[in-house]
Amino acid sequence: MMPYYGYGYGFYYDPTYILVLIGAILSIAASMKVNSTYAKYSRVRSMTGMTGAQAAERILYQAGIRDVRIEHIRGNLTDHYDPSAKVVRLSDATYNSPSVAAVGVAAHECGHVLQHYEGYAPLKIRTALVPAANIGSKLGIPLILIGLLLGSHSALVQIGIWVFCLAVLFQIVTLPVEFNASARAVQLLDRQGILAGEEVKQCRKVLGAAALTYVAAAAASILQLLRLILLFGGRDRRD
Repeated sequence: MMPYYGYGYGFYYDPTYILVLIGAILSIAASMKVNSTYAKYSRVRSMTGMTGAQAAERILYQAGIRDVRIEHIRGNLTDHYDPSAKVVRLSDATYNSPSVAAVGVAAHECGHVLQHYEGYAPLKIRTALVPAANIGSKLGIPLILIGLLLGSHSALVQIGIWVFCLAVLFQIVTLPVEFNASARAVQLLDRQGILAGEEVKQCRKVLGAAALTYVAAAAASILQLLRLILLFGGRDRRD
C-alpha cells in the first residue's frame, strides 16, 4: 500500500510514490549492470599486463602532469580524483589489477585530472555546486517536513523544494563530466597502446555501464523533485 501524504490523494494512498519506485528500479538496474560488467572484464587480463596504477602513472606522465599522486585506497570501486589534494585514489579492485576493467577505471579518473588541468567548464560548475548540492540533499526534505508541521508556514515548503533543486542540478551537471572523462579514457588508452583492439571495446563497455549509474542517479533525483512539486508545489493554491 502506498504511503499517504494528503492533499487530495485519498487516505493512505499516494499515486506519486510510483515516481520513487521508478527511480529506485533504475538505480538498482544500473548498479547491477555496472557490477556484472565490471566483474566480467575484471577477469580479462590486458595484453600489456599493466595494472591500474601503472596505467594511471603512464597517462599522467604522457600528459606532462607531474604533481598528481597515485594512491591506494580501501574498498571496491571507490576510485576517485581529489583535486584539492591532487591525488588519484584507486581502490583494491583497481590499483594492483592488470585487468581491462581496472585499467579502464584508472584511466577514467585520469580523465578527471585532465579536465581539471584544462579548466573543463562543466567540471568547474560541478565543483562550484558541491557546497550547495550538499545543503540541498541534506536540508531539502527536512525543510519541507518542518514546513508541513508548522501548517501555515507553506513558504518553508517552497524553500525546501528550491533547496532540493540544487541537489538535482548537481546530478544533472555531473553527467557531461562523467561522460567526457570516460571518452577521454578510452581515447588515451587506445592512443598510448595501453589497451588495443578488442580490449578497447571491452573498456568502453565497462565505462559505459558505469555511466549508467550517474544517469540513473540523475533520473531518480528528477523524479523525486517532480514528486515533491506534485505533492507540495501548488499547496498555496489548494489552501
